[in-house]
Amino acid sequence: MTPKQQPPGSPVPPSVKKQSVKEQRAAQRSEKVEAYKKEQARKARNRRIGIWSAVVGSLAIVALVVTTIVLTAPQSASYTAGGSGAEIEGVETFENTAGHVEGAVTYAQTPPAGGEHNPYWLNCGVYSEQPPSENAVHSLEHGAIWVTYDPSMSDDEVSTLREKLPSTYVVLSPYEGLPSPVVLSGWNVQLQVDSVDDSRIADFMEEYWRSNDVPEPGASCSGAVDGPGKVS
Repeated sequence: MTPKQQPPGSPVPPSVKKQSVKEQRAAQRSEKVEAYKKEQARKARNRRIGIWSAVVGSLAIVALVVTTIVLTAPQSASYTAGGSGAEIEGVETFENTAGHVEGAVTYAQTPPAGGEHNPYWLNCGVYSEQPPSENAVHSLEHGAIWVTYDPSMSDDEVSTLREKLPSTYVVLSPYEGLPSPVVLSGWNVQLQVDSVDDSRIADFMEEYWRSNDVPEPGASCSGAVDGPGKVS
């Protein structure tokens, strides 16, 4: 009887047993290797997903921050230094003299538009509180514009007003007892307006900002003293 014709229950030849075990072990190893490869591939895929998710999340955060800055940061207007002699309706002119003095000064205009002043000028910028007039007038002497508004003005109105101003040589602050909601003052010139949307605000800035018709044109508007409540 040949091996292929062995009756049921007959022992399997050793060579057949060994071959079967090897095949089984090889198959198991193959399965383990394949499973390992799949697990590594899954982990690599998850890592890539995690990395890209982090990148996308970071980009989203950066975009949000940039958008927030762009939307919330005050915009600055641009004007040409000096004027062309254009006449602006409502502008008043004065003949205040200049001079450095110590102590408080009583001014002819509210707010002041020139006159004697403190030896130290007010650093130009945005203020949430009313600065000392004696220092602010010295800034006017250097060609700055002092833009004052009624303290009861809303934040939105103040923001609108701020967007109409240049980034340098300007002081923006509240001021008690103004004759109108907004008053713009240069050296010996002044304009009163009732609304932050008045087109004459830009006209006034274009004509009198960094004017040469001041006692000290081109002198610095920084490096001296800050008033209370300086924002920027």
